[in-house]
Amino acid sequence: MTELTWKIELVPLGVADVDRAVAFYGEQIGWNVDFDQVVHEGLRFVQVTPQGSACSVCFGVGLDMLPDGSSQMIQVVVSDVDASRGYLVERGVECSEVDEQPWGRFVSFSDPDGNRWVLQQIPHRP
Repeated sequence: MTELTWKIELVPLGVADVDRAVAFYGEQIGWNVDFDQVVHEGLRFVQVTPQGSACSVCFGVGLDMLPDGSSQMIQVVVSDVDASRGYLVERGVECSEVDEQPWGRFVSFSDPDGNRWVLQQIPHRP
């Protein structure tokens, strides 16, 4: 039997203003804008990818991937939550303080459309 592989590669985000979202993710956070194109009138597709991630997020106009007004919560594993928080703060992103839990260290932030992000540093196991 062949081993199944399941890879999450694209997660849609609901945004009200595509240009504002491109500015937030591409310019402010510094993620790679892989694709930003008006395919035809009424259809614009944008895909951005965090550094080192195999999974991208997408948003745009006319995609019909999420109900209007929807938002997501996405959790991202990072190697160093303090450095990741510092990176975001230096770029003007409002973040929570580090939340220490037995199962990890967490920092959260939101984009201008209310999509929530949680950064998790997994604790080292002895």
